[in-house]
Amino acid sequence: EDIVELDGGKAATISFPEENDMTKFIVKVAVDTGLWKGASYDFSFKIPPQMYPHDPPKVQCLTKIYHPNIDLDGNVCLNILREDWKPVLDINSVIYGLIYLFYEPNPDDPLNKAEAAELFRNDPKQFSAVVHRSLRGYSVQGIEFEQLI
Repeated sequence: EDIVELDGGKAATISFPEENDMTKFIVKVAVDTGLWKGASYDFSFKIPPQMYPHDPPKVQCLTKIYHPNIDLDGNVCLNILREDWKPVLDINSVIYGLIYLFYEPNPDDPLNKAEAAELFRNDPKQFSAVVHRSLRGYSVQGIEFEQLI
């Protein structure tokens, strides 16, 4: 039922790699403002068939990104994917939550703790420069990033 109503607005498009499996799909997020504008980011969604909506979907960022709330393995730190999940929430809530992370990163709930969140908090100008370097395909602290813009 949720799948039929998916709507990421202009910032997200949804595709189903396996047309017979509606429990797995890709959401491509592309924001038009902010530090991550100009590129698109793929997120895989896996809906636990027996457990949804009591358990949240499993979401992974497939695009390597320098972000306080997404680690280099693609794990996403979004409160509604963890302790704040409620069965009344739907897939659209998660999609909009992901989009919101690109507009308003949350350094107080970081996954990329060691450095991205601290830099975001302590030196926003330098953080912005590092994000731009990563989007242009440069390595950041020895970590290679794919050119996205």
